[in-house]
Amino acid sequence: MQASRDLVDAVRTGLAERADPVKAPEMRAYMKSEMDFLGVQKPARRELTREIFRAHPLPDRESFTDSVLTLWRDAKYREERYVALDLTGDRAYAHWLDSESLELYDELIVTGAWWDYVDEIAVRRIGPILRAEPDVLKPRLRDWAADADRWRRRTAVICQIGSKEATDTSLLSKTIELNVADKDFFLRKGIVTTHPGLSGLSQREALKHL
Repeated sequence: MQASRDLVDAVRTGLAERADPVKAPEMRAYMKSEMDFLGVQKPARRELTREIFRAHPLPDRESFTDSVLTLWRDAKYREERYVALDLTGDRAYAHWLDSESLELYDELIVTGAWWDYVDEIAVRRIGPILRAEPDVLKPRLRDWAADADRWRRRTAVICQIGSKEATDTSLLSKTIELNVADKDFFLRKGIVTTHPGLSGLSQREALKHL
């Protein structure tokens, strides 16, 4: 679809123009990334995406999803995937931040398989969908919390960061309970420190399985 192709081409061209061969290896080493970097830091990327997203509006969910997946699946550089995530968070497409996009985010979580991608998706995409559509999301997140894929599990645990008093403590407790024995899982006993808005009672409820 033309709108998707135009946006993707503009992103690739824009990133290439802003590439910094000095910064690129430093960024790759910091992220311990198997994928190469171009060396485009976040401020420059943000400026670029604001310009491109306004110049190449996507008319429907299909072209939006196609753009995200093309940038993600065909990425040669990590910044292309960062732009894919930026696109999913653009205010112009906030009305598509819903459970219909859950399979899209699931693919990004599983194939991204690293904290810089997964934490952004968990907190800023899955979390808002959970708050808006709890009946749809809670069963899926319970499944993810027990999934063989560690990144689905991580998403299930941390997606309520920022929910404050809207946190579903029952769901949070369940996801913690299922993962507390995972030695590689970074939350464990410190989980509620990422939920500073929880009351003492809510914290005790969330931690009762630890």
